[in-house]
Amino acid sequence: MTPEVQAQVAVWRAKALDGTLTVEELKQSTAILREGRAAAAQASDSAKRKKVKAAVPSFEELEKELGIS
Repeated sequence: MTPEVQAQVAVWRAKALDGTLTVEELKQSTAILREGRAAAAQASDSAKRKKVKAAVPSFEELEKELGIS
C-alpha cells in the first residue's frame, strides 16, 4: 500500500468510527482495499500453487450483501 492509500485508509477509519463515512466513500475504500488484496494474492508464490478454498465474492456481490447497491 502506498503512503497515500494508507493515509486515506486512516481517514476512512476515523469517519467510520464517527459515523460520517458516506456510501460513496465506503464503495471507494472497498474497491481500493480489494485491489490491494488481489495484487498481494498474485504476488504470492504459494497462492499460485494452491487452489482457492472459497471463492472471493465480487465487488457487486459485496455491495448487494451490504445493501448499498
